Amino acid sequence: MRTLTCVVSADRDSQPLRNVLRGDLHLSCTLLKSLKWRERAILLNGSSARVNAVVRAGDVVTVALCERRAAPELSPCELPLAVVYEDDDLLVINKPANVAMHPRRAEPDSPDIASALAAYLGNGSAAHFVSRLDKGTSGLFIAAKNGYIHDRLRVALHTDGLSREYRAVAVGRVTPERGVIDLPIGRADGSIVKREVRADGLPSRTRYEVLAQNDGFSYLRLAPQTGRTHQLRVHMAALGYPLAGDWLYGTEDRTLISRPALHSYELRFTQPVTGELLHFTAHLPEDMARLVEGIAPDPPEHNCIHSD
Repeated sequence: MRTLTCVVSADRDSQPLRNVLRGDLHLSCTLLKSLKWRERAILLNGSSARVNAVVRAGDVVTVALCERRAAPELSPCELPLAVVYEDDDLLVINKPANVAMHPRRAEPDSPDIASALAAYLGNGSAAHFVSRLDKGTSGLFIAAKNGYIHDRLRVALHTDGLSREYRAVAVGRVTPERGVIDLPIGRADGSIVKREVRADGLPSRTRYEVLAQNDGFSYLRLAPQTGRTHQLRVHMAALGYPLAGDWLYGTEDRTLISRPALHSYELRFTQPVTGELLHFTAHLPEDMARLVEGIAPDPPEHNCIHSD
């Protein structure tokens, strides 16, 4: 169980404990409400305290966080996980393509990441996904071990505190070779899955850059500035360059690749508790690497997993 500790500063003297919990320990309103009902979850100088208690400079505030319990319908499975990094608060995992993040009713016997994580963590625990990858998308994502870390990283998402980059292969010679796609995205009429660019959609922004190209394909760096469902796939299709293998927004061609050619390549973020800057990249899986070799025999980045 993760415990947070804070010494009350002179600036907080004579303020309610709530201000320290919200302002210094960054507890969300939702998390704070749940902690209020747990015995000895919030301590002031070692004794249980109410959030409206008055604090003094030098007081010690301690918060005991609880792990998320696995949902009853989540049956742990033995899918091997490529854990790139793990500490007391979170994991960074390199997801294989064509594995769903959550169980699917239509595919009850198929392994999924949530169930595999439940088995990995044990003791009936489950993880919070800071962001989700489509079933067909491979690469890096973060799983938080408790709601506190999940809240902190979700707030940091799409800021300098948590940035992501993807690699993709698009059909066609993308022009211009770099730019920003700023087009709103919403659910397509008559579909619960498909999204589209539409005037009443949510603001959506993607930066892109061509890393290499030939007459048939472009190898891209994609950096989402927002987190809409299928955002990168929808935005590239809207430009007229759908991702290779994208059956929903382009043309399925299993002779090229059996899924949308999209890979979560890089994560850079600050660990909310320790303040450490973490940086990870993950090599292209074999199916995408084959495509890229046909576009750029000498890819513009090293194909390895590393951290610094």
